[in-house]
Amino acid sequence: MTATATPGMTTAPTPFHRLLAVEARKLVDTRSGKALVLVLVGLVLAAVTARGAVSGPELQALVNAAGIGPGTLLPVLGILTVTGEWSHRTALTTFTLEPRRGRVLAAKFLPALAAAVAACVLAVLAAVPATAVTAAVQGVPAVWEVDPAALLGWAGVQVLMVAEGLGMGVLLLNAPAAIVICLASPMVWAVVGRLGTAGATLAEWFDLNTTTGPLMSGDLSGGGAARLAVSALVWIAVPMAAGAVRVIRGEVR
Repeated sequence: MTATATPGMTTAPTPFHRLLAVEARKLVDTRSGKALVLVLVGLVLAAVTARGAVSGPELQALVNAAGIGPGTLLPVLGILTVTGEWSHRTALTTFTLEPRRGRVLAAKFLPALAAAVAACVLAVLAAVPATAVTAAVQGVPAVWEVDPAALLGWAGVQVLMVAEGLGMGVLLLNAPAAIVICLASPMVWAVVGRLGTAGATLAEWFDLNTTTGPLMSGDLSGGGAARLAVSALVWIAVPMAAGAVRVIRGEVR
């Protein structure tokens, strides 16, 4: 017997804003997500306090210090976001409810990238009062001058680091492996950069932590932009594209 569809009974597509809301909630409604957020906030506050005690009430320095924690932990949060469906074996359910897998991936990527921007705002909001308090405690005038280009570049670097985590996560679909690669790559490139001229050249073009330096300092030039584009292509664009193809075309178990 062949089943026939009841007239008027069609399944409406899931609105994208609903997918966004669901994926945004997943960032913080798991134990690992909540723990990372709490640790991140604690690191931001500890960093601005410690840097203020060492370098004095300089807003630019405190903002840069506040970004150390997010730059390390937010890529991990991005990895957990895109690998959670496979770690918990819920991908089949998710893609049954929303068969258009590209929309699901986009809904996972955007909240993680937005979280990077929110973390930058948090860092600035923490650095401003910390600068004022440090100046009052030390009895010296506060230095409020901030280079807008450096500030925007610093925020852009935070977003790029999260994008790298998303790319590695969606490519490997394995949280531990992606986390190890993202956290270990700066140490590996530090070693490569010391392996003579060839190693220094490779690090200069392919180490994302090196190529983002001029962006963070606000003096990105034509050559620096080219090197940043190459490293972003290798560590972000290619893994993200290959991972998206794998998720969209692959068999889900």
